[in-house]
Amino acid sequence: MNLDNRTILVTGGAGFIGSNFILNFLKNHQQSYLINLDDLSYAGNLKNLLSIEDKPNYKFIKGNITNKLLIEKIFSGKLESKGVPVPDLVVHFAAESHVDRSINDSFPFIQSNVVGTQVLLDTAKKYWENFDDHLFVHVSTDEVYGTLGKEGCFTESSYIQPNSPYSASKAGSDLLVRSYYETFGFPSIITRCSNNYGPYQFPEKLIPLIINNILNKRPLPIYGKGENIRDWLYVTDHCDAIEAVVSTGRIGEVYNIGGNNEWKNIDIVEKICEIMDKKMAWDFNSKELITFVSDRLGHDMRYAIDANKIKNECNWEPKYQFPEGIDSTIDWYLSNKKWLEDVTSGQYQLYYDAFYQKDLD
Repeated sequence: MNLDNRTILVTGGAGFIGSNFILNFLKNHQQSYLINLDDLSYAGNLKNLLSIEDKPNYKFIKGNITNKLLIEKIFSGKLESKGVPVPDLVVHFAAESHVDRSINDSFPFIQSNVVGTQVLLDTAKKYWENFDDHLFVHVSTDEVYGTLGKEGCFTESSYIQPNSPYSASKAGSDLLVRSYYETFGFPSIITRCSNNYGPYQFPEKLIPLIINNILNKRPLPIYGKGENIRDWLYVTDHCDAIEAVVSTGRIGEVYNIGGNNEWKNIDIVEKICEIMDKKMAWDFNSKELITFVSDRLGHDMRYAIDANKIKNECNWEPKYQFPEGIDSTIDWYLSNKKWLEDVTSGQYQLYYDAFYQKDLD
C-alpha cells in the first residue's frame, strides 16, 4: 500500500507509541490526512502532539473505541461536512496495556482491548464496501505468546499462551482480527512487538518509572530477583516497522517486531543508575535505591522475538541498539522534566502507592 494521499485513522494516538507514530508518519507523509482517536485516559496526553496540532491534515477526535455511534460517524462519512474524510487505513494502538493494572481489575482490559477492537472491525467491514486498497493494522504484543525458557525465540507460528489478564485480552483481540480475515476476507495485518521504550512513555512502565524515581530519590522497585528478561525495542524503530508492514506486508499475516536487545530487568535498572549518576554528576549512588519487591503474579520469565519475517518480507531492521537507545531516552526525560511532573502529579501517584508502597515499607 502506498502511504501517500491516504486518510489514516490512528486509535490511541495520544498514548506513548501512538503519538510517536503520528509524529513520525506526518513527517514522512505530508500529503496524507491523519485522524487521531483517543479517549485521553490517564496515559493519553495531547501535549505529546503540540507540534502538529494545528496542521491542516491532522484532526483529533476525543472518544472511546467502544462507542459504536462515534465509530460509525467516522467510517460512514458523516464527518466529511466537518472536513474529516473517511479513513481507508486504520492503525489500531488503542488498548489498556499495563499488566499490574489488569491483575488488579481486568474489566477495562476486556472492554477496551476486546470489545473496542470488535467495534472497529465490524464498523470498518460495514463501510469498506470494497476491501481493495484498504487496510486494518492491529498492533499487538509478544506477551500473547506467554513465556520462554532460556533458549529460543517467539516466531509468528508460536502458540498463543497468554499468562495475564492483559495478554489474554490482547490475544482475544488478535483472534478477532484473524477471524475477520478468515471469515470475510477483511484486509488486516497483525503486528506483535517486544517491549518498547523511548520518549513520551507513561512512567508506570519500567524504564521511565526508574528514571523518574531516581530523579526524585524514591525506591527503585524490582520484581523478584530482577532476572526476568525482555527484548527491548526503541519506539521509533517500532514506528518505522509499522510503516514497512503497511507498505509491503501481506494481508492476513502476522509480523513479529523485535529489537534484538535482550536484557535482564536488574541489568537495565543498574545501567540506568550508572548513566543517570554520570549525567547528573551528583554525590549520590542511585543503585542504593534498588529495592526488591514481591514478584508479580504469573510473571513471565523471558520474552524474545524472532523478527526474520519482517526483515525478509518488509526490509525492516531495528536501527537502535539498547546502549544508544537508553542513553537517548534518558536525555529526553531529563530535558522534559516538566512533562514528567505533569503526568505524575495525579493518578500515577495513587498507582505507585497501591502497587509498590506496601512492599517498600
